[in-house]
Amino acid sequence: MFDISSDVYAYGTLVADFPNGVGQAFDRLSEMLGTNDKRSYYGIVTMGDKGQMQYYATAADIYEGEADKYNCKRLTIEKGQYLAEALADRRNNIACIKDVFKELIHDKRADTTKPAVECYKNDRRCSAWCRQFVRKWKT
Repeated sequence: MFDISSDVYAYGTLVADFPNGVGQAFDRLSEMLGTNDKRSYYGIVTMGDKGQMQYYATAADIYEGEADKYNCKRLTIEKGQYLAEALADRRNNIACIKDVFKELIHDKRADTTKPAVECYKNDRRCSAWCRQFVRKWKT
């Protein structure tokens, strides 16, 4: 579990052929931004109007207006408390990501009304995040 102290802004594109097209979507995003780019990348999963999963391959904003420059959708990872699980050597364990998310979203503390997030810090490290319910107590 960890806290994000401020909103994280990212932009990218919807992966229409999810889950099969995720790798290609991140490859296109990386090519567009340059291979020497050192920003974080995120897979953001939301639920559509009809209950279907929508996966966005995104990159962290570096400057205001960057999403518009590349004609991409801008998304926000809200500040707050998150359940998290690290995944080592993600390239060799890519199939495990769905299992990690399944475990996180079935945790009774998970707020499944908020997007789930995959965070890619580099080519090897990945972590899965799921927003935690914020309990408001009556006084």
